[in-house]
Amino acid sequence: MDKRWRTVILDMLLVAAGFGTMHMLEKFKDAVLLHYGIAESALRYQQTAYVVGLFVAFLLGGTGLFKGSFKRSVALIVSFAAVPQFIIPFVGNWWIVVVLRFFQGFIVALIAVFSTQIARLFLAERPFAKGVVLSGIFWGGIYGIGLARWAGGKNAAWGDVQKVFLLSAVVMYAMLALWWLLVEDFEIPKEKHRSKGTNVWKMPFTWVFGLTFFPALWIIFTLGSFTLHHAEFTESQTANLVMALEISMGLWSIIMGYLGYRFSVKNTSNRGLFKAIVSVMTISYAVTLLGLVAVWKATGASDYTMALIGFAIAGIVQGTGPAFWTTAPAAYPKEIYPEASFALGLISNSANIFAPNVMLILVSGLNTGMLIYMAMPLLGILLLLASSRMRLPVEEFGA
Repeated sequence: MDKRWRTVILDMLLVAAGFGTMHMLEKFKDAVLLHYGIAESALRYQQTAYVVGLFVAFLLGGTGLFKGSFKRSVALIVSFAAVPQFIIPFVGNWWIVVVLRFFQGFIVALIAVFSTQIARLFLAERPFAKGVVLSGIFWGGIYGIGLARWAGGKNAAWGDVQKVFLLSAVVMYAMLALWWLLVEDFEIPKEKHRSKGTNVWKMPFTWVFGLTFFPALWIIFTLGSFTLHHAEFTESQTANLVMALEISMGLWSIIMGYLGYRFSVKNTSNRGLFKAIVSVMTISYAVTLLGLVAVWKATGASDYTMALIGFAIAGIVQGTGPAFWTTAPAAYPKEIYPEASFALGLISNSANIFAPNVMLILVSGLNTGMLIYMAMPLLGILLLLASSRMRLPVEEFGA
């Protein structure tokens, strides 16, 4: 196997190991409620803390925390997920668990640092490589859910929960050790390049394009939980639908990443690569609309087969991800694109702050919620059209 693609596979497996923590705790719901003596309403705070951590991770990307040695940065990011995984099952205070879940959300910083690595290894193939890496988020979700089911799920004893958490933490460090041995290190620049006005935060392009991925994340992080809350499916059907959505997003990440590669190879100039990015994201959003219509109809009628079809199609919203995460090296001067990756990630991941609160707390009706979801792809397409008319930072400030 080509050494570069071996690196991509290892990145994907490390992302999967890290994101196995994403839904694991809530799958042990009954054991958690009994062990900590909390009401079910308090359980959601751990997931809220996790998604806020996803947002803060990109905020920290503007500091020197995830810069310098690439390998050191990856090890630090993995530790933010693994160390709490060792501690959580032995903590007696629920609110300490919530704080630890906040730090586990920092695992998302892997996406930004791996974007810098992929940019060094590939050119036209960047979307495809990034699609494979990003699919690890969803394989990790499936792995975490599967591990929880294996231990008994919501019927598990607390001793079983402890074993699963310890096992998954060991898996993270074992995967990190393998990755460390086989992947090359490099330096992520620590200094900020602010000459000639090259402050990524002062570039209008950063804000407009950063928001193009906001609608996708709004859908990705809330669609399943919101719609299934408003439908009457059996427990088994609900579990299957969650799994179908995760698999769909993982597969679409790879498929649309490959399409991005096919578009990119036709023109590898900065503008050509950017046009390919916009094309893939626009197609993904357009097809997402079709999937959302099916999900809306299926949810209202509690039609299990239609829901499966709808989730399988709507999962293409994740097809925006591989393209979005290859924007920084295509659109920004090489001296600042690592910093730009974190900036774009911070702006887009602000959806993690707003979406759960709006969709799961403030929106009580199915139709209102689905209208919001339908508006999101349209907003994404409009922002993509606006960004395509702008000068790229690399065109404005030079390569």
